[in-house]
Amino acid sequence: MTYEEWERTVPAAIKREPVWGFYGYRKALFLHDLAWDDCGELLRDDRGRAVAYQLIRSAGSIGGNIEEGHGRGFVRKEYQQFLRYALGSARETKGSYFRGRRMLSPAVVEARFSLLDEIIALIVTEMGKSGRPPK
Repeated sequence: MTYEEWERTVPAAIKREPVWGFYGYRKALFLHDLAWDDCGELLRDDRGRAVAYQLIRSAGSIGGNIEEGHGRGFVRKEYQQFLRYALGSARETKGSYFRGRRMLSPAVVEARFSLLDEIIALIVTEMGKSGRPPK
């Protein structure tokens, strides 16, 4: 599924949230849906179970931290802190994909690395901006 196909499936209730304005957040939600499917592959083998559990938690934590930082109001210091948490979760997710690489196709792993690199860059860029979270 492409990002564009996925975005058409996102309910309006999610798209109306102010945090939707941050492209990195949208990409994080997309990643989580992809990770959900990838975990199905990892769960097929006992050795992949621990990786799957950590992968889905860390992938969900990226968007979750962006949501929490955004939802705490528009205090830049708090928003920055939650962006740092999201950044850490994105890097942790990248590590989980590396650890699970033997059970996923090389093309899937490379695509997830690429998407995570994009998310990381978007978060870092957002952290560098002055002012408040996007509305």
